[in-house]
Formats: sequence, structure tokens, C-alpha cells
Amino acid sequence: MTTTMWRQPKTVWSIAFACVISFMGIGLVDPILKPIADELGAGPSQVSLLFTSYLAVMGIAMLGTGWVSSRVGAKRTLLLGLALIIVGAALAGSQDTVGGIVAFRALWGLGNALFIATALATIVNAASGSVKQAIILYEAALGVGIATGPLLGGWLGGISWRWPFYGVAVLMAIAFIATVATLPKTPPAETPTSLSAPLRALGHRGLLTVGITALLYNFGFFTLLAFTPFPLAMGAHQIGFIFFGWGLLLAITSVFVAPMIQRRFGTLAGIVGALLGFAVILAVMAAQTENKTVLVIGVILAGAFLGVNNTLITETVMKVAPVERGVASAAYSFVRFSGGAVAPWLAGNLGESSIHLPFWVGSGAVLLAVLVLLTARRIISALDEAPGHGAEAVTSRTEAEALTVGDA
Repeated sequence: MTTTMWRQPKTVWSIAFACVISFMGIGLVDPILKPIADELGAGPSQVSLLFTSYLAVMGIAMLGTGWVSSRVGAKRTLLLGLALIIVGAALAGSQDTVGGIVAFRALWGLGNALFIATALATIVNAASGSVKQAIILYEAALGVGIATGPLLGGWLGGISWRWPFYGVAVLMAIAFIATVATLPKTPPAETPTSLSAPLRALGHRGLLTVGITALLYNFGFFTLLAFTPFPLAMGAHQIGFIFFGWGLLLAITSVFVAPMIQRRFGTLAGIVGALLGFAVILAVMAAQTENKTVLVIGVILAGAFLGVNNTLITETVMKVAPVERGVASAAYSFVRFSGGAVAPWLAGNLGESSIHLPFWVGSGAVLLAVLVLLTARRIISALDEAPGHGAEAVTSRTEAEALTVGDA
């Protein structure tokens, strides 16, 4: 089984490589937030818009990625996404104003939405072996990207804040060429996806509740990512290593620890425990914001709780609503990225008044997420009563694509 999994066509490896670079995009800018602010004379609230524009556009675009790929085919969708990332990253690195960087970071978000909504489905189609093996390859690429994004940002950011953007553009250009050369032409879907389907799906109480839970939790998540570099006040290399530790723990717990917790305690208890643990960490960081040691330990430990939560809540989305997985995950991503988009800007503004306040608000939002989730406890608990915690086998291209969007 292992031998088969690692003996894959060139197409699989080229897209897996692009997945690694794509998932670097979230943590890549962490180490360079303060250098950008210092060099361009901007405050935390202005620089945090690098996250806001990226996430807002990506969230809205998630509603239409299925519509696009079902009409033009997977290959063209992948290449369009990669091209937009290349242009967005390269031009963001060439700007001399925060507004310019924010604008092209938004273009990057659009490209990322198109790419990640199609990547895993394409790997599943092209891979040798089972669907499960293909998903393991994808999860490995996701974990490497999340963990190494801050590391690359810190390494290149030590030269100049512009270099992480240029680095992504170069790496994605390589991935673009490899995808053109190795991926066969893919036809459009027989039944095109509707634009309104994800919005209609939010009429299901379970899906809407989980989506709002994720929206609130993202206030804490992106407060941690977008604001912590400012009170840390360290160099790009140091910030990069700190968030590398965060990403590494997140990747490990999402793949290995979350399934064990789910089997032992159940889905609802696992999510609630992870959220409460994260809320406590943010509260400690709020009380001890002047203590850099506490902040460093808090960031790294938060990765463990975030990894467990990400896996369990994504699985819940796939199972909780009586709609296609692709539709459910698009609706969920649209709602949760709304929180992700607002949080960095809000944290930056609050931080200009008090460096403690963003962490207190983030902790409160995560606690509120727990209360919202508990209103649907009967729906979620019922999932655990079914075999495999209610999980159906991922056996099709559409279902694989849904998991990709949910994990983003």
C-alpha cells in the first residue's frame, strides 16, 4: 500500500507541489507584517488588511468555484487559479503602499480559491491506488504548506519583505508549467453546478450553526495570526520559526490526534474541548501580552488545539447537512471566511488602543462559538451514533473536491 501511494504519475506530484505552495499563503505573511508596517509607515490595522482582503475575496469566490470548474473543466480552473496567484503575489511584492499590497493580495485570494477547490479532486482522478491514499497525499501537502509558510516568509523576509511574495510567484510559476505539461485536458461536468445552491444550503440549521461557530472561532484564529507579531516585536526570522512551530503542531494534530480524540470522546466533545483550550490560551496571552515568552508558547500550543478543531469541524460540515458535499463545504467556507476577513482588521484596530484587547476579544469570540455549537448538540451527537461517526466513504471526484474546500 505504501509503495503504491508513493509511486504516482507526474501529474499528481506537480499538483501536490502546487498545493504545498498554495497553503503557504496563509502563514507566509506573518513574519513580514511588522517589517511592512515599519517600512511603509503603517499601523497594525492597515497591515492586517493583507489578511482581510485575501480571506474576504477567497470566501466569496468559494461560492462560484464549483460553477466555474463544472463549466470549463478542472485543468483550466487550476491553471486560472495558479496564474492569478502568480500575478497577485508578484505585483503585491512590487508595491510601495499598503493599499497596493492589499489589492493584489485580494487577487491572490481569488486565485487560491479557484486552485484549492479543484486540486484534491484532480489528484484523486490521477492518482494510482485508492482514494484514501490520494487524500493522505493531499493532507501531507497541506501540512507541509501550513508548517513551512511562516518558515519561508521568515527566511526570505530577512532579506526584504518583498521577497516572500516573489518567492511564491516563482514557485507557482514552476507549478504552472508542470501542470500544463503533465495534466491531461479535462472536460466540463455533465451537470453544471448552480451558483445559488450554497446559499440555499444555509437554510439547514445544522450547517448554518456549524458555519457560525467557525466564523466566531476564526476571530480568535486570525487574531493569533495577524496581531501577535506586533507585540512580539521580533525579526522576520524569529517570527518565522515561532509560527513554523505553530504550523507543525497544527499539521500533526489534525492528521494524527484528531481521529483518536474523535474515537475516544466523540465529535462534539472533541470540538468543544479544542475550542475551550484555544480560548484559554488566548485569555492567558491577553493577560500576559507584555511577556514575550508567554506569547511564543501560546502561539505554538494553539496549533495543537487548532489542528484538532479544524479536522473535526470540517468532517462535521461534510456530514451534518442533507446536501452534496461540494455544496455544503462551499456554503460553510463562505460563512467562516467572513469571520476570518473581519478579525485581522478588528484586531489591528483594537490593538492600537490596547495590546491586550485583541486577545480578550478573540477569546470571548471563541467561547461564544462553543455556546453557538451547543445549540445544535443533538444534531452533531447523532452523527456519532452512526458507524464511523456518520462518515461516508469518499468515493468520487465531487466528494474529494468538497473535502478540499472544507479544509482550506
